[in-house]
Amino acid sequence: MSEAVSGARGDWSGFSYIVTNLARFVRPNEITFSGVNSALPMLACLLAKRAYPFAFTYINVAGGVDPNPSAVPISSSDPVLAEGSRAIFANEDFYDLCTRGLMDLCFLGAAQVDGLGRTNVSCIGDWHAPRVRLPGGGGGAVMLPTARRAVTWRTEHSRRTLVETLDFVTAAGGMHGVVTPIAVFTKREGRLVLASWHPEASLDEVRDRTGFAFAADGAAPTPPPTPEERAALAALDPEGRFEADAGIRLR
Repeated sequence: MSEAVSGARGDWSGFSYIVTNLARFVRPNEITFSGVNSALPMLACLLAKRAYPFAFTYINVAGGVDPNPSAVPISSSDPVLAEGSRAIFANEDFYDLCTRGLMDLCFLGAAQVDGLGRTNVSCIGDWHAPRVRLPGGGGGAVMLPTARRAVTWRTEHSRRTLVETLDFVTAAGGMHGVVTPIAVFTKREGRLVLASWHPEASLDEVRDRTGFAFAADGAAPTPPPTPEERAALAALDPEGRFEADAGIRLR
């Protein structure tokens, strides 16, 4: 992988690639949600508010509905994300929107993702004697199957995170996209397919680092960030603290 991917030169760092490509899933006039421990999707939603010439409703796990925060917190659950809100939502309100078919887009985390777009946030290893016990399904187990579209992200693109077989199936259903530091996947005919790859990576590299087989017809290098996207992310993270905290793994 060349230095451009790590941000030493070029338009994309691994961090900006993930945040900007998450933002590109946001659509006009929709309801979009970002959850707990989700700083990169939080930034993506705030970026979309600044960079794109359309309206959408942004709800976050802190309860804010189209908030106007006085600062961008490092935690995606910080109460500052409710400042200036049109309304305040509780957890049951998020779930209610989803189960009634009214949540258009949810950003939901995952430790493992397979080629069917199913996720594992329960354990690594055998359930009865796991190597790692993960937080569990929580909202994702409700929201992934019921949201119209769900998108996840991984800060590491590897065969241990993008897997052929999940160690545990926590949730399945509405997965629409996956973003990593070097690739963007979308779902087509029941499976994840490659939509684009980092211009400084390659299709062969993406295949080599992905545990499941995928189709790549129609895929191409990801278009660079627009001036509006670049300016919005710079304004949201002027000191690079989010990028440093993200700990993007390129290898």
